[in-house]
Formats: sequence, structure tokens, C-alpha cells
Amino acid sequence: MEQNEIQKDKSYFQVAEGVWGLTDIFTNVYVIRNDADNSWVLIDAGLKTGYGKIKKMVGDLFGENARPSAILLTHGHFDHTGSLKKLAEEWDVPVYAHYLELPYLQGKSAYPPPDPSVGGGLMSYFSEFYPKHSADVIDRVGAFPGIGHDVPGLPEWKYMHTPGHSPGHVSFWREKDKVLIAGDAFVTTVAESAFSVMTQSKIISGPPKYFTCNWLEAESSVEMLASLLPEVVATGHGKPMNGKEMQQELLELAYYFQEQAVPKKGRYVMSPAITDSQGVVSLPKEGSNPVEVFLTISAAAAVAAIGIALYARFKNERSYRL
Repeated sequence: MEQNEIQKDKSYFQVAEGVWGLTDIFTNVYVIRNDADNSWVLIDAGLKTGYGKIKKMVGDLFGENARPSAILLTHGHFDHTGSLKKLAEEWDVPVYAHYLELPYLQGKSAYPPPDPSVGGGLMSYFSEFYPKHSADVIDRVGAFPGIGHDVPGLPEWKYMHTPGHSPGHVSFWREKDKVLIAGDAFVTTVAESAFSVMTQSKIISGPPKYFTCNWLEAESSVEMLASLLPEVVATGHGKPMNGKEMQQELLELAYYFQEQAVPKKGRYVMSPAITDSQGVVSLPKEGSNPVEVFLTISAAAAVAAIGIALYARFKNERSYRL
């Protein structure tokens, strides 16, 4: 398929050479082609609502009955594995993740629970109701094989362990053109704000606060990724970004991580969740009571409703003037 034909379908977008992305509601998935043999892999599997969109995207790119050589996961949170089991079974392909992520994908452990007390917007406040278990794909998921951080099916790429947001979180890196798929190690929108997510405003931000369970590791991961000086970044939430301005924002996030990324309060701010290869070992005590969270959610919902209404009015008035 010619490139100009691909770009007519606005449901997905090109990130870099041989790399495409798709946004389902508020979460991104990516497809990467292996130019050596024209095979391809899927990175992450989005929400349950993304199944049909993913199928359409890969059908357009590779043909109606195409299937990947593998599905690779940055991590296993519910918004990155919603369509995973259905796609893996239908395509009959292996699933790979970091070995520290396996207990959550094999039904051995729930993730450290999300933390609505971090604030920042509706996405945080409602996180108490997000699924705490990932897709159970015990028969298909395995740890990345081999040594040297090689990526199955992608000889030009390496994976890097970038924990903090989750224990086994990884990012994917192509050195030749400095393309980084960072998952949720950092994101390119304000993930806690429903308004920011809805409008897809571009800004380099720390990992989604409500699911990040180890802030010291998260900081180290961002420092490592920033030191690569990527030319293109594609993340789990938000639009891809590139260029010098993006690099500067990422370096500033790494340098001012405590001020810009770490919440002022939260369950995991002072004490991380303790995990190992079997899952969660221990958790710090919760920091907020249910009544406080409920009242905060109600207030935030009212503010968000006003903001959305004003944004819609602004768009309508701008369209009318044009």
C-alpha cells in the first residue's frame, strides 16, 4: 500500500519509518515492521474497545489475514492489555514481557493498587475503580528470550528495563534513527487530567501518577531515557513528539523529576510497593479515606464538566468564525 493511501485513514498514524500507532480512547498501541522479511509485531494491546480498530489497522497495513510474529508488552496494566487475550488467541502468536511483569499476566498476583489520592484530575480520582488485574494469558506469555536485550522479531530494536510505573515495565529503542517507544515510563500528555487526555495536548510528563508504584525507579528510568537524546518519542498516552523542543522537555523532566512528576502526596511517594518475580510482596498503607476521595471526585467531575463545555463552545465559535 502506498504511503499516501495509508495516511488517508485517520484512525492510525505513522510515527517513523516502519512504525505506526493507533489511539483507542486514551491509550496507544504500536505496530513495527521488520524490513528484513516484512514481518511485524504489535506493541501493547490497548483497551477492550481497541480490538476492532487494531484489526482494521493491521489489515490495511499488511493485508486482511496478516498476523504478527509476536505481541510485545511495555507492561501489563489493564489499558495496555484489554484486547490482548482475544488477539493472541485469534492470531495464535506468542506474547513477550519482562520477567518481572509475568506474575501479573499469569494470574499469580494483582498489581499494586492504583492511588487516587495523587490528584491531578479525573483520571486519577477514578483510578480506584480501574481493574487491578491484567489479562490472564498464562498459556502464551513468556519472558523476553536470550541476552543482550534483543527484541523478538525486531533485529534493529532493543528493549530496556524501565521500571517504576510497573515492576517489569520496558521501553523499546531503535538506535539507527533514535526512535523511542517509551510506554508509560513517561508520557506526552497530562495523564491524570481527563481534559488533557481528551484534547491530546502535547507535553512531556512523568508516568501516570495513579499507577506508578515506585517513584525512585521511575526517576532513574526517565533519566536513562532522556540520556539517549531520542529524535522521536511515542508513548502509551499522548501524541508522538520529535525535535529539539521535545528533547529539551524530556531533559527538564529528568532534571526536575521530583518537582514535575512526583505527586505532593500519595501512597507510594515515601514508600514504594515491594515486588519480586512472584508479584507483590508488601504495600505501604493507604493515605486517604474513602469519603475524602468521593468528595474530591465529585468536585473534580463538576470542574471537568464545566471545562469540557467551555472547550466545546470555544471549538464551535472558532468553527463559526472560520
